[in-house]
Amino acid sequence: MTKKNVIIIGAAGRDFHNFNTYFRGNQDYNVVAFTAAQIPDIDGRKYPAVLAGKDLYPAGIPIVAEEELLTLIKEKNIDDCVFSYSDVPYKRLMNISSVVNAAGANFMLLGTDDTMIESKKPVIAVVATRTGCGKSQTSRKVIEDLMERGLKVVAIRHPMPYGDLAAQAVQRFATVEDLKKHKCTVEEMEEYEPHVVRGNVIYAGVDYEAIVRAAEKDPDGCDVILWDGGNNDFSFYKPDLTITVADPHRPGAELSYYPGEVNMRLADAIVINKMDTASPEGIQTVRESITKVNPNAIVIDAASPISVDDPSIIKGKRVLVVEDGPTLTHGEMKLGAGTVAAKKFGAAELVDPRPFTVGKMSETFKIYPNIGVLLPAMGYSDQQLKDLETTINNTDCDSVVIGTPIDLNRIINISKPNTRVYYDLQEIGQPDLKGILNDFVSKHNL
Repeated sequence: MTKKNVIIIGAAGRDFHNFNTYFRGNQDYNVVAFTAAQIPDIDGRKYPAVLAGKDLYPAGIPIVAEEELLTLIKEKNIDDCVFSYSDVPYKRLMNISSVVNAAGANFMLLGTDDTMIESKKPVIAVVATRTGCGKSQTSRKVIEDLMERGLKVVAIRHPMPYGDLAAQAVQRFATVEDLKKHKCTVEEMEEYEPHVVRGNVIYAGVDYEAIVRAAEKDPDGCDVILWDGGNNDFSFYKPDLTITVADPHRPGAELSYYPGEVNMRLADAIVINKMDTASPEGIQTVRESITKVNPNAIVIDAASPISVDDPSIIKGKRVLVVEDGPTLTHGEMKLGAGTVAAKKFGAAELVDPRPFTVGKMSETFKIYPNIGVLLPAMGYSDQQLKDLETTINNTDCDSVVIGTPIDLNRIINISKPNTRVYYDLQEIGQPDLKGILNDFVSKHNL
């Protein structure tokens, strides 16, 4: 039987997982390449043989820019192209499908049965309809509730393998020092640090079968696995409880982005977050979407109230607002926690950073021209981090509002007065997460 030639269309995350669960060791397929998008500087590498399987891929598998997709299909006689990244509008998804189909190849989307790994422990999956909905604070709320019950919770985060893939196969983070040991980017620290400072362990990496087996046997103990999803991807593990977070600031996106609608349909409970800052019309649109595709889901109303270290640094000042990077870039948000804080605490003006950007920060605004007057905290590389620092210090402003989940002062030198923004999930009325977790704990005899 002739093997089918395959390209996996990805962004350094779901693509590797789809390979590991469906194609690795599969004699019917020959994966010719991964393509890369969304994340800068991840093409030009190889998925190493030690992860790909030395028997079938002794030289590893090349990772190339998505712009080369059409050429690869024609030159390598590709049969199937497997789309494998998240937070993509349906129009863009089908544009790519049209390119693939017109070139003669099949366009594939792998589903839950072929990609979800079963755990020996009960699994709670926290996922979302878009990047930046508020998964992180929802995950924290769930973990804090379970820890108060005396349960050991091990979090597993969606992959962000931007470095040495073989070295990152299985990563365990229990302290802030572990972030440095594993050479984490800003994006990784934003997700891992809030967990470890609260006293729970978090795993991440590349090989999610090996990761969950390690998590199940964590030396600090493990009663529950919490899947902390990335972007709006669906869980890598078969969940016993799925909590999906929706954002009324982007109403309608929950039914027009892939795979956000998958998460809406999979949800046991849906958290409508940010209701304190969203419009009534936006909230109603999300409610109607839930009724349309998953009327049996439990709906939790919630807010993400804002606080800051020092409001005087904002009041009456011309401020530069630094927000979470992916939320502004492929998340397409026009505001974040920093923006809300700047308005709430009386900033005189939001200063536009674009005249002051340098290097890779300038490139980011060229790739994502609709970001506007906010500065995304991009830090996928040392150079990008340095350019972020230079851009902040170059900007003609009175002070800086840091709306990222971590304290940027710990990793870059900000020469201007600055204050950090905090936000936590706050449920409104009933039902709430505690009630849902009561049922979960009872069901699994925890």
